[in-house]
Amino acid sequence: MDATGAPGPSGSAATLPRVSESPASDAQLEAIRSGYSFSGPAMQLGAAVTGGTAHADAPVNLPLSVMNRHGLVAGATGTGKTKTLQLMAEQLAANGVPVFLADIKGDLSGLAAPGQPNDKVSARASDVGQTWEAAGFPVELFTLGGQGTGVPIRATITDFGPTLLAKVLGLNATQESSLGLVFHYADKRGLPMLDLKDLRAVVQHLTSEEGKADLKELGGLSAATAGVILRQLIAFSDQGADVFFGEPELDTSQLLRTGSDGKGVISCLELPAVQDRPKVFSTFLMWLLADLFQDLPEVGDVDKPKLVFFFDEAHLLFNDASKAFLEQIEQTVRLIRSKGVGVFFVTQTPRDVPAGVLGQLGNRVQHALRAFTPEDAKALKATVKTFPKSEYDLESLLTQLGTGEAVVTVLSERGAPTPVAWTRMRAPQSLMGPIDEAAMAQIVSASELNATYAQAIDRESAYEMLAARVQQAPEPQAAPAEAQPQAPEPAREPPRRRAEKEEPGLVEQVVGSGMFKSMMRSAGTAIGREITRSIFGTARRR
Repeated sequence: MDATGAPGPSGSAATLPRVSESPASDAQLEAIRSGYSFSGPAMQLGAAVTGGTAHADAPVNLPLSVMNRHGLVAGATGTGKTKTLQLMAEQLAANGVPVFLADIKGDLSGLAAPGQPNDKVSARASDVGQTWEAAGFPVELFTLGGQGTGVPIRATITDFGPTLLAKVLGLNATQESSLGLVFHYADKRGLPMLDLKDLRAVVQHLTSEEGKADLKELGGLSAATAGVILRQLIAFSDQGADVFFGEPELDTSQLLRTGSDGKGVISCLELPAVQDRPKVFSTFLMWLLADLFQDLPEVGDVDKPKLVFFFDEAHLLFNDASKAFLEQIEQTVRLIRSKGVGVFFVTQTPRDVPAGVLGQLGNRVQHALRAFTPEDAKALKATVKTFPKSEYDLESLLTQLGTGEAVVTVLSERGAPTPVAWTRMRAPQSLMGPIDEAAMAQIVSASELNATYAQAIDRESAYEMLAARVQQAPEPQAAPAEAQPQAPEPAREPPRRRAEKEEPGLVEQVVGSGMFKSMMRSAGTAIGREITRSIFGTARRR
């Protein structure tokens, strides 16, 4: 049976010992007090538990200085992961640290409003020694492409890059490489790809009669592979993905803001339809992280992070990912630490995160796991092996934790793992649920970002430039025929005149046209020069 007297996961009353009847020794409790006592600023997660009783005099804390060593918040559905996210976001904001998190369930908008006291909150606060006061925090609401209530987050196709887009489209390694050649071609030819129709126009050009010569120049891109990419793009567009790409593109430095009161701004991305486009959601979050990575300067070790990024439903990012893509994620996570950014992956079990990434997550908050199936039992054993050695029977404890309880181990200020601590988490001070639609709309309308990003812009780009080229294509054909009677050698005149017309036509379209001037004014992009791309193929533009 578990601590409440219910049968254990296997259905046998004698399978698991009652954790509450196995109190830890005084030495273990003293080790927790000592191990979680820090000299610098720290988040207060909760209080240590022994024998089912919380000890308010044994707080479990997490130093702000090691938040950029990354972390994992895991646990089965309904065990309290979302409330842990809320608690951590509140305390980071209170300490002046900006936060970015994804609102998968739609209830984290409550961070903007003070919580409501009740008996459960009072009991939890009393258990863990918390002086609970209702409080709201500065929140910026975002949505992907404006689908929902919030400031729209968009990215241009050029800046999103071929690597991340290949993940969204489900391309194999060969097709991903070919997509990279398409981006290379557009970069070299000065064809700005801002939205999906621009990319489709470039691929359609390369697969057309007009683009055969250009396709041949690229070498590694076959017409068949280009056709596959085009079909995937059309299907992707038909799913309504067009709204995610375009301008104005979010300047990710806006995620690093603090309020006038010194509190960190919590950027909350609403994802009402994530189940319909899981790859889009997870890959967009990776784009945000990659964009921050390429723009932020090196800062080394800091007293507190510049931003903490919570990557919810992390398994969506890693599912069906190629080995090369996983290596790039691993490298980004490893290197972004030195830029003062902490990344916390939120998922059900540590097995959802590849070993190369999991090994970099120094801070762990593990909520309860289930062991109803052989696969669950296997995941449970694997989870236990990821924790430092302790006096707890973790295999038993992890199946019997109550809601809002977790097994915690973090890095100390000197970088050493703290003792494993059964912890009863503190209660969030903000509203534990969503605010109403009127309140959300008020936050959005009051946002200083709304005026800049609310309205989509569709300026001249690859689609318009290639369409203009097609419209002008017949004109060079007619000119030689009209001039033929005046030419001394009629049979040779048409080829010669076409060659003479071809070069001025290209210069006019790419350099001398109004499109070029408009693009230079709008984006400052140099035409005829390849864009430098980062580890994920995202454009380095600032």
